[in-house]
Amino acid sequence: MGELDGLIAIVTGAARNIGRAIALDLADGGASLAVVTKSDMDGAKAVAAEIESKGGKAIALQADIRDPISVRKMIEEAAGIFGRIDILVNNAGVRPESPLEDLSWEEWRAVQGVILDGAFLCTQAALPLIEKNGHGAIINIGGLTAYTGAANRAHVVSAKAGLDGLTKALSVELGPRGITVNLVSPGLIDTVRGKSSTAVPDHHKKHATLLGRRGRPEDVASMVRYLAGPKARFVTGQTIHVNGGVFMA
Repeated sequence: MGELDGLIAIVTGAARNIGRAIALDLADGGASLAVVTKSDMDGAKAVAAEIESKGGKAIALQADIRDPISVRKMIEEAAGIFGRIDILVNNAGVRPESPLEDLSWEEWRAVQGVILDGAFLCTQAALPLIEKNGHGAIINIGGLTAYTGAANRAHVVSAKAGLDGLTKALSVELGPRGITVNLVSPGLIDTVRGKSSTAVPDHHKKHATLLGRRGRPEDVASMVRYLAGPKARFVTGQTIHVNGGVFMA
C-alpha cells in the first residue's frame, strides 16, 4: 500500500530523464500513470512497461501539448481508461539555445508553446476531472535559469519564469476547490540532453552545488511525489528549489 494508492497521475514529457523519474516514483507510491510524450512513444511505452513490471498500472499516450485539440484528446483518453484524474505534472520542456539577435519568432513561440502554453492547456483540460474529486494536485516543473538568468536562453528563461507566475495564479484560483498548485524548480541535474541542446549549457559551467555533486532526476521526482501526496495538502502556491544549494530563494 502506498500513499498514492487509487490516484491517477498524468506526467507530460515522461519518456526520459526527469519526467521518467517522476512517473516511476509516483507509481512506486501507488498511483496509476498516463505517461505522455509528443514523439518518443518507444520511450513512453518503455516507462509504462517498467511500471507494470513492478505491479503498477500505466499507459503511454501521445500528444502535442501545444495543440488544444491534441491535449483534450489525451486527457479524455486517460480519463476513459482510468475513470478519473487526480495529479497533473506539467514537466514537458525544451531547452534550445540561441543568441537574442538570431532568435526567430518561430523559435520563441515554439518554446513558449511547449513550456508555458502546454502547462496552461493541460491544466485547463484536466481541471474538470480533477475538481470532480474534490481534491487534487498540479505540479509544474520549472528551472533554475528562471531565477538566475542565462545567456542565449531568452525564450527558455521567459517561459520557465512564466510558469512561476502561472503557478501562483492557479493556486489562488484553485485553492478553494481543494486543488494545490506548486512548482518544482530543478537545477544542475544530470540528464541525457536531446538533439536541440546537446552541448553543456554555459550556466552549468558557471555554477556548482554546495553538496559536491550534480543532482539526479530521482531527487526532483521525490519532491514531486511529496507534493502530490497526502502530507502536502497544506502546501500550495510555492516554488521549491531542488538544486543542491546553487540558488537560494
